[in-house]
Amino acid sequence: MTFQRSGGILLHPTSLPGPYGIGDLGPEAHRFVDFLAESRTRLWQVLPLGPTGYGDSPYQCFSAFAGNPYLISPDFLQRDGFLHSNDLIEKTNFSAKKVDFGQIIPWKLNLLERAYRRFTSDSGRDRPDFNFFCAQNESWLEDFALFMSIKEAQGGGSWSDWPAPLRKREPSALEESKRTLVDSILRYKFYQFLFFKQWGELRHHANQRGVKIIGDLPIFVAYDSSDAWAHPELFFFDENRMPTVVAGVPPDGFSTTGQLWGNPLYDWQKHKESGFEWWQARFRAALAQVDVIRLDHFRGFAGYYEIPASHPTAEHGQWKHALGAEMFAAVRQARGDLPVIAEDLGLITEDVIALRDDNGFPGMKVLQFAFSDPENQFLPHHYSQHCVVYTGVHDNDTTRGWYEAASAGEREFALRYLGLKAGKSMAREFPRHLIRAAWSSLAVFALAPMQDFLALGGEARFNYPSRLGGNWEWRMDASALTDELCGRIRELNYLYGR
Repeated sequence: MTFQRSGGILLHPTSLPGPYGIGDLGPEAHRFVDFLAESRTRLWQVLPLGPTGYGDSPYQCFSAFAGNPYLISPDFLQRDGFLHSNDLIEKTNFSAKKVDFGQIIPWKLNLLERAYRRFTSDSGRDRPDFNFFCAQNESWLEDFALFMSIKEAQGGGSWSDWPAPLRKREPSALEESKRTLVDSILRYKFYQFLFFKQWGELRHHANQRGVKIIGDLPIFVAYDSSDAWAHPELFFFDENRMPTVVAGVPPDGFSTTGQLWGNPLYDWQKHKESGFEWWQARFRAALAQVDVIRLDHFRGFAGYYEIPASHPTAEHGQWKHALGAEMFAAVRQARGDLPVIAEDLGLITEDVIALRDDNGFPGMKVLQFAFSDPENQFLPHHYSQHCVVYTGVHDNDTTRGWYEAASAGEREFALRYLGLKAGKSMAREFPRHLIRAAWSSLAVFALAPMQDFLALGGEARFNYPSRLGGNWEWRMDASALTDELCGRIRELNYLYGR
């Protein structure tokens, strides 16, 4: 896939400003697209858009196909007649600076249920569009709506704790649930209809204004997901549908016990026997939502680290071969060239490099990792055009936060490399210089998190991978998108041909 030299901003929709406690797909999202277009920024990168569960992580969703109902815009629900103006009066005093998921989730779900009741009370309104949506997405929507309805009826816990007939999807138990939960199933389908209606409008607006959207596709799915429940044959599960092995990474310099992620692992042979049908569907769904896919943890498509599910740490796992090459070949045969960025960070071996290069996927460079010595491959003088450079990503500190916390050696080398001198204001100024280094490089795409354009410190960090709680909360100030910032970004994109 040949990409056009472009610049972009990484900002998840939850971080957009607005009065309802969490960024959404409504007016502020459209305003952000207009800001991108006016600054001649061609790319907007988001994180996964799926329905989040415990921990609020977009990388641990209840479905690899569904959308997150918390992103549905109340303003657009009112515009479309699903809510009345007085429905939006009863607001909690939401924070404008961070997402308080515990506060906004019950409020948003109550609002969505009001919209659903209004939808069902008008038997003709929007029904043809809704019915078309359900038919078009039947392959995943039926299982997802049933899964979420059963989960709700069972108190919200993981499906591992459901009664055995439901856990094992015994036909009689499923039919009984479909009869008794018919209203709930319809409600969950309606939420998906709303999400994809609003997301479709936003993506169309972006494309019309010359902005492409980069979406993030996590390699693994959550155990507590409709994917794992509906397709147990595709994972390493025992007779009780519990994982026998799980995902993670081995011990390294950052962790003596490794990282135990806990995601179920794919039985790649079963995927192959189906013609990689599930992956085919997943790529179809992703490319119906976004223009370019960033494949998270790309190395797992070449080989993955397998940890016995009974082990409390990742110390005693083993590497296993994955069938990513055959899967990509099957998907490419069906779809042609894939607009994919490979997240090739971490432990990268020759087989990972071969898989990336054989498929023509550009890899990633992160400038925050670059400042050790002149041979560091993340430094711009080592780049080819066929890569994507970031100042930092969602799992890193902000660039200002990185500079303030970096070792004296890293800071000194960074200043020398960029031709800068230390000073009292350098922490505030450093993000601009790092962005300029990214934009001036050969890399076909250059991206930076919105926090770096705003020169925000560690208080605006989006995610701490090793920390439980307090993640995914940062929100952009409503006054951030100034004419000065727009002009500065436009000048960067002009000067460096992006």
